[in-house]
Amino acid sequence: MPIPGIGRTDRELADLDVPALLRDGLAAGGPANTELFGDGRIAAAIAADRAGVRPRSLAFLAEVVRRGGIGYAAQLPEPLPGAERTALAREWLTAATPVAGAEAVPGEEADEEFARWLEAIAVVLGVRQHAVPPR
Repeated sequence: MPIPGIGRTDRELADLDVPALLRDGLAAGGPANTELFGDGRIAAAIAADRAGVRPRSLAFLAEVVRRGGIGYAAQLPEPLPGAERTALAREWLTAATPVAGAEAVPGEEADEEFARWLEAIAVVLGVRQHAVPPR
């Protein structure tokens, strides 16, 4: 089984359509969910790193989603601190919000899955921000 992200550059991963991965991965499960938590997680961490997101901000947003739901978090005036970070969070929250009438994971399951995804990004982001570049 290939390890997600191996053989792909940051540029290639950053070009992935994370909102599409969210829509497909949260709704379908299976391979789409595997890609969401694999390369999609790394691509999201790259975008978050470039926007200056702190891992603890993502962990906090994950708790908000877990407690209030994706819809509640999407209505926050500033889900992540700062305009650029808020725009990034809104993009993800909008993609994760189930469309009325669509076959999707039931609300609480989707909330938990999305919260786990945000926490996974926080972990990758923390490693990226604290790793010492090779010499």
